[in-house]
Amino acid sequence: MENLRNSSRMEQDALGTRAVPESAYYGIHTLRAMDNFAVSGRTVNAHLLQGMITVKKAAALAHLKLDTYPSAIALAIVQACDELLAGAYSEQFTVDALQGGAGTSTNMNVNEVIANRAIELLGGERGDYSQVHPLDHVNCCQSTNDVYPTALRIAAIGRVRALSQAFAALQEALQEKEKAFADVLKLGRTELMDALPMMAGQGFGAYAKAVARDRWRLYKVEERLREINIGGTAIGTGLNAPVKYTFLMTDILQELTGYGLARSEFPMDPTQNMDVFAEVSGLLKAASINLMKISGDLRLLASGPAGGLGELELPAVQAGSSIMPGKVNPVMAELAGLVAMRVIANDTAVTLAAAGGQLELNAFMPLIADSFLESLEILANAVNLFEERCVRGIRICEQRCQEQVMNSSVLAAALIHHLGYEKSAELAKQASREGRTVQQVLVEAQLLPEEEIARILNPCQVTRPGVPGY
Repeated sequence: MENLRNSSRMEQDALGTRAVPESAYYGIHTLRAMDNFAVSGRTVNAHLLQGMITVKKAAALAHLKLDTYPSAIALAIVQACDELLAGAYSEQFTVDALQGGAGTSTNMNVNEVIANRAIELLGGERGDYSQVHPLDHVNCCQSTNDVYPTALRIAAIGRVRALSQAFAALQEALQEKEKAFADVLKLGRTELMDALPMMAGQGFGAYAKAVARDRWRLYKVEERLREINIGGTAIGTGLNAPVKYTFLMTDILQELTGYGLARSEFPMDPTQNMDVFAEVSGLLKAASINLMKISGDLRLLASGPAGGLGELELPAVQAGSSIMPGKVNPVMAELAGLVAMRVIANDTAVTLAAAGGQLELNAFMPLIADSFLESLEILANAVNLFEERCVRGIRICEQRCQEQVMNSSVLAAALIHHLGYEKSAELAKQASREGRTVQQVLVEAQLLPEEEIARILNPCQVTRPGVPGY
């Protein structure tokens, strides 16, 4: 018991007294949360914590201007926040990512760490809240319910920008392949069966267009995240937050973040309604759908190499099997696909959590934050890796593409306006049955002059709008 007292300090809250490790910068509120929410083993997202610390710094600066409490305390809080924003004491943020209480435990964890570090800076000992108090000073004029949504928006804007840039790089890489493969004729496929011929570059052009939409949607959606409810306190009415403080907070947060944040004209709305996060998450889902489709196509087109389509070669980044020598798997495309699946699953969590709010607050904000920020982060990382380690290094197998076009009867479609559908279908069947090309059968049948046949079946004709040969 004596050793416990020597290595601990006693702190008190409304429920009683607890021994807090002497070395800890967190306090009793955090300690209780660690016991109550030992669920996932994952701590709160670092970007959300950075957003919350930024809000605390802004509040201290606002109180410094308003002379709310002694300037020495405000300056110590600001310095503590700067140290935390630089990465110090990150191990002190110990609360599980999944927690009850609408994020109160996260807010208190931040309040306590900042307060205890500020106490040290003033020459005091951790736990002596008579010098700097987690609530009376660090949380002054605030509630979890306006700090948490504001911090989440700040965290999200930075991640949305990073994701938009990642998709921009992927779009550029796909457009480069569109140009590089512009003259390579290959089979198109519908329902996995031979379809009309196309240029390999056209396929990559279609991928680039889909990614361009994702990029643009993500670029524009930042507007939805800029409206903050700081100053609204517990339910959005602004009780205990002076009007001057609220306006100052918006101005200071703009300066600290560089984001075009705007004070909500009706803070009760962003305090209780989480539809904005569901909206942005829906766009992440849409982007994931495109990413999953593109990565899946590349895996199909690169399948084999001997027993599959074998039209593309994806970069080899690691050995693919512990028992099959020489096997190389499309792991970067697989990574993109599985991350897309996770983002789609996270969107379901965000949707349910956003819909689960009741009356003046949404108690499930921690689930929204954890799922939403994870989606933003892993999607950006996956897109960057997919672009750098897969798409940039794709090579086309021209001979294989040519062989598949010539061995297919799909070119018969180009003859419909010249010979009619029934005759064209008959020629296609004959070519397939005899293992010859449509052009060979057509020349032999002498249904059209050879020069006209060559003009009709010209790759530049059959891969562009219009009727081939005219």
